[in-house]
Amino acid sequence: MVFGSCLGSAALKTIRPVGFHVHFPRYLLTSSKSTSVSVPVSQATTRASPIVGRWLLGLSGMTFGAILLGGVTRLTESGLSMVDWHPFKEVPPFSEEHWRLEFEKYKKFPEHEHYVKERGEMSITQFKFIWYMEFIHRMWGRTIGAAFVFPAIYFFYRGYFSPVMKSRVFIYAGLIGFQGVLGWLMVRSGLKEPRRPAGLPPNENYIGVPRVDHYWLCAHLVSAIILYSLLLWGSFNHLASHSLVKPFSSVKRLKAYGHMGKALTFATIIYGAFVAGLDAGLIYNSWPKMADKWIPDDLIVSRYGSTVRNFLDNPTTVQFIHRMLAYTTVLTTGLLWVNVMRLGVACTGPRIRNAAHLVLGAVLGQSLLGITTLLCYVPVSLGSLHQCGGVVLLSSLLWFTHCLRAVPK
Repeated sequence: MVFGSCLGSAALKTIRPVGFHVHFPRYLLTSSKSTSVSVPVSQATTRASPIVGRWLLGLSGMTFGAILLGGVTRLTESGLSMVDWHPFKEVPPFSEEHWRLEFEKYKKFPEHEHYVKERGEMSITQFKFIWYMEFIHRMWGRTIGAAFVFPAIYFFYRGYFSPVMKSRVFIYAGLIGFQGVLGWLMVRSGLKEPRRPAGLPPNENYIGVPRVDHYWLCAHLVSAIILYSLLLWGSFNHLASHSLVKPFSSVKRLKAYGHMGKALTFATIIYGAFVAGLDAGLIYNSWPKMADKWIPDDLIVSRYGSTVRNFLDNPTTVQFIHRMLAYTTVLTTGLLWVNVMRLGVACTGPRIRNAAHLVLGAVLGQSLLGITTLLCYVPVSLGSLHQCGGVVLLSSLLWFTHCLRAVPK
């Protein structure tokens, strides 16, 4: 059978009532009075679980905001305006003299020199704008840290965390701290003189554009995405209560599509970070072809050395791979939706069906945003929305796979 179907009535007679000793995984709750399960549930008290869930959901929302702010900061070229990093004592200059000193520090780095060559002298007002953009982004990150640490200490003290949740809290803490370190390493990489491209003849003049290393940019974004995903999944575990769905034969196929969709979305986001770091969105601003060709001539060029380096450092190749990953993601999530629709709501239940609708809407919206952003030469507004659209798509796939956990094995 291509798409599978619900189990027949004879097969369903073999399913024991939920109140008996059905061998569900340990994280499933069973009840003799209800066919409702929460998947999974902390071993903390019933009263504490929603509180912890709302806390995790709030933290995931704040992390989403940090991702949005990071995109705007990069697109407004504000990320290199603060040339120092102090974990606890960063405050805005409080007088014109202090602003002047801060501006003079900025002028010592290649970013300012490049700005002058491209646009003329920068005014102190313009500097204040980019400085505050970076400052807000950094302070938002510190706010996330505070919103995590103080409630976590309280919840530990009150015994709100199960043993499993306690270990997860330490993982969250490590990722938040690691994210701050990665952010500074990324900024520091952009304060150096631009690297001369590999393979460029020695006698050829090269005027580099100061930018952060795209590997550090990717690491910074990916770590934020991982933190966001873990927090969101944790909030689902504490807040979502799914009604038991009768087993159906295609559940493994749907789970496979869901996991494949998450992996492809994650890979597309990684290459989206490479596109951003290499300014690869400012070349081949046409669709569906790249200029007038399906496969551009400079997809693999010798000056980058090996083929692998082309896949990582060549802006043309990076944009091409980003496109191909996006197409594959659309195809996979489209098949996910078709499979759910073929099964019918009587088989999957309304929640799984609605989650599939959410995935389809997210992937179509993200595709439209990506094409429009490319054709419009990556304006700040569209570029920021496109970055967030990838996170929304990943969130919808996380929700879809979480809903599938209500189907007994």
